[in-house]
Amino acid sequence: MKLRSLLFVPADSEQKFAKASGIGADALILDLEDSVAPVRKPFARDAVKNLLGASRTDWSFLVRINALGSGLALNDLAAVVRPGLDGILIPKVNGAQDVELFSHYLDVLEIAAGVAPGHVKLLVVATETPAAMFGFSGYVKPVSRLVGMTWGAEDLGAALGALSNKEENGDWTFPYRVARAQCLFAAGAASVAAIDTLYSDFKDQDGLALSCKQARRDGFVGRIAIHPNQVATINDCFTPSEADLAHARRVIAAFDADPNVGTVGIDGKMYDMPHLVAARRTLVSAGEDIKP
Repeated sequence: MKLRSLLFVPADSEQKFAKASGIGADALILDLEDSVAPVRKPFARDAVKNLLGASRTDWSFLVRINALGSGLALNDLAAVVRPGLDGILIPKVNGAQDVELFSHYLDVLEIAAGVAPGHVKLLVVATETPAAMFGFSGYVKPVSRLVGMTWGAEDLGAALGALSNKEENGDWTFPYRVARAQCLFAAGAASVAAIDTLYSDFKDQDGLALSCKQARRDGFVGRIAIHPNQVATINDCFTPSEADLAHARRVIAAFDADPNVGTVGIDGKMYDMPHLVAARRTLVSAGEDIKP
């Protein structure tokens, strides 16, 4: 599952879905949670069921369900787990134990719906509760369905009673920088995709591009989009350039030429094993098959 750009779409808007499905996002997240009013949630579930049959070739169909503590999560799952669904985004998880619980739910629901066992993958918003900030070590134990982790600051800030999560210059304040870093580390420990949180100002393409480049620099491999206009910028920033790919191939070729060395020199610079790992990841992110 490619997780470079993931576009949120309110599940109760067929018109927005129709526009989003042709925008070029790697995944659409049909949202049953925050963007749908409580009285509209039953309608939104039915809408998702109907939309799951939509033909598509180049994007994954994900659904963000309501949080486990809302009392709505099981009804959401029962409605949407059916052929055509690729993944569930779980909000407000408190740790890996919640992921395992949802995985067990899916084991049963897939059989009931005639979906291949293990097909529906899980992604989590890993930082939306204070309790979640103490549970990251649990992700070291793999959960087979888990493929991606993202983070969020708004619900966490509300839970903490924060007046703001941003500095005057727009940077995250310290608690939310910690949340971002913890998500990145946990995704690395779980060997799943680290996906950066949304960029709220959808009209600021320059700011989005800069933020995406910083995220990719730090290790994130994709980003949440809240507006169709953000998708192209996200795709561009998280796609390796031809220069990136060429350099990665040179690093790999240099090590392949002498498998017994731990460092190689290229254009006057020394490269060691971490650079080889990074080069391989660059090529894999571009869809190239490489030997380990």
